[in-house]
Amino acid sequence: MKTTVTGPTQPAAARRTAPKPPNHVIVLFGATGDLAHRKLLPGLYQLAHVGLLPDGYRIIGSAPAQFAISDDDFRKLARKATQEFSGATIDEEKWRGFAERLSFAPADPDRPDPLVQAVQRAEKDIGGDVLRLYHLAIPPSAFTSMIGMLGATGLAKNARVIIEKPFGHDLESARKLNRVVHSVFKEDDVFRIDHFLGKESVDNILALRFANGLFEPVWNRSHIDYVQVDVPETLSIGSRGAFYEQTGAFRDMVVTHLFQVLGFVAMEPPTSLTARALTDEKVKVFEAMKPVNPARVVRGQYEGYRSEAGVAPDSDVETFVALEVGIDTWRWSGVPFYLRTGKSLAESRQVLTIGFKEPPRRMFQLEEGESFDPNELVIDFADPGSITAHFLAKVPGPTMELGPAHMTFKYGESFCSAVGLEAYQRLLHDAMIGDHTLFTRADGIERLWEISTPLLQQPPPVHPYAPGSWGPAAIHQLIAPYRWHLPEQEH
Repeated sequence: MKTTVTGPTQPAAARRTAPKPPNHVIVLFGATGDLAHRKLLPGLYQLAHVGLLPDGYRIIGSAPAQFAISDDDFRKLARKATQEFSGATIDEEKWRGFAERLSFAPADPDRPDPLVQAVQRAEKDIGGDVLRLYHLAIPPSAFTSMIGMLGATGLAKNARVIIEKPFGHDLESARKLNRVVHSVFKEDDVFRIDHFLGKESVDNILALRFANGLFEPVWNRSHIDYVQVDVPETLSIGSRGAFYEQTGAFRDMVVTHLFQVLGFVAMEPPTSLTARALTDEKVKVFEAMKPVNPARVVRGQYEGYRSEAGVAPDSDVETFVALEVGIDTWRWSGVPFYLRTGKSLAESRQVLTIGFKEPPRRMFQLEEGESFDPNELVIDFADPGSITAHFLAKVPGPTMELGPAHMTFKYGESFCSAVGLEAYQRLLHDAMIGDHTLFTRADGIERLWEISTPLLQQPPPVHPYAPGSWGPAAIHQLIAPYRWHLPEQEH
């Protein structure tokens, strides 16, 4: 039995007005790269289109001198990216206003003058008080030198910085990078970005829990049996072989995205919805997490990975990882959290599953051999997202026969979702207004690397798995006596 539940359609005029940032010079390091092409340039245009950029702003693209392009070529690149990835028709009048604020300036750590002069010109053009925002869409190996350049040239004055993941590759490197960052920027001016946290459907975990008396009273070990965070991907590593050899699935996805989602699920009710209160509670979850036990981890590698460009022929890097973690608090003691992600799997999904315990006494008799899946609350946080409740109901007829049923709320059919912001758009705007709610903090990042240390030091061997499967067979032993919510055809 299936029921679809929708929310009221809310016109854009009825939505709360988002604050407009103060005047800004925005510098995109790595402006000719893939992230800028797919997310940053289209995202900034969309913010301009809906009126969420400052009244006075300039956007300066930057890259090493060997990749330098003219202002006109940068505007052409930005238009091509926006046409390809914005998902909306370009408004020509608004595009002209946006494009005239774009320029390009090369920058190398030892040759920063073109960028310094470009920032000074932009600030003079805007006039008055101007903040600076730097987005480091660059390889992690370049973070230290680029941050050092910003400090040495004075460009870090009145500035904030957005740093892409991965933030370090272990505890020692994360601590070292934090020391470098804090030598130039105050923590309040640092925005470590995780685009998963900018998703409307991930943010809705907070609303679902804390705005509804239906859920918060049962959001604990007395009622919840297990939690799963499942992010399979159909894509292979593609041309990212050299990068993946240095990271692997655990560093690339778990320490960053999946642990952050877990923090939202497991946090205690904050005293308010301020950035500090929310982040404090999320970091408390990380502090209470037990170190990752390598014996409760399954690592996999899809067949053919070692033949990919940039991959060692005897590589032991995982392209798949599934693990169990525990949170040592009153609320969650004894509740297993299962996380799974990988490349070249059967489907691409982003799903959070909350499994509830059975009633203490089952009054309904089942036929011999008959069984039903447990009650589950399933949050699909792939855009636009949905929330589904799986439960048992009476099958129509003269006898008391049970059957599985579910009710689904779909974001795409509710609340005028077309006017919402994509993750990067939301996070860029939040950084400009100084809102840290959906960003990660230094102590939280270091704690996650700390609990990951046992696994990084003694990783179990990788199991081969066929592309298009759900990973190694060992994942079923890991989660027994439960079962993975995916694949759905097992229901």
